[in-house]
Amino acid sequence: MITLRPFEAEDFDQLIEWSGDAAFLLQWSGPQFQYPLSREQLAEYLSTADDNDSASRYVYKAADESLNETVGHISLGGIDRYNRSGRIGKVLVGRGHQGKGYGTQMVDEVLRIGFEEQGLHRISLGVFDFNHSAIRCYEKCGFVREGLIRDARRFQDEFWNLIEMGILEDDWRRLKQDRA
Repeated sequence: MITLRPFEAEDFDQLIEWSGDAAFLLQWSGPQFQYPLSREQLAEYLSTADDNDSASRYVYKAADESLNETVGHISLGGIDRYNRSGRIGKVLVGRGHQGKGYGTQMVDEVLRIGFEEQGLHRISLGVFDFNHSAIRCYEKCGFVREGLIRDARRFQDEFWNLIEMGILEDDWRRLKQDRA
């Protein structure tokens, strides 16, 4: 079972280690970070996050309490209080921790925070169409495909398509009830 805790400067080195090559960095972080990921980029990223009830971005590390180990990273940002919406981003299950259900647990917990603690109505995310394991994870968590943005990101000489996905609070509550 995972717990989400605030991402802090002491977590930078581990995230840098997990960040991989330029293609992998773009895949999990979008265009915000440039390869190679650096402590300076992470400090800037963290400076735009907060832990109060009116923040527009929350940045987390995922810890497996039974292992006493950080296993991933995730953020809930783009929070629009008037429209009660937000966007999940920077979803990364750390090297050596994939395939153990951590991604689903991380997304489920961020959805709980977004819908229950932040009072959001809609949460969205974007995922590249070739990232089949992430798409399965998001669909398992209740996200539905809402559209395809063709050639959304360029990596070297190729363009990547981005699938837009979303979940509404009522859908999430029904899924949560069905699981109980």
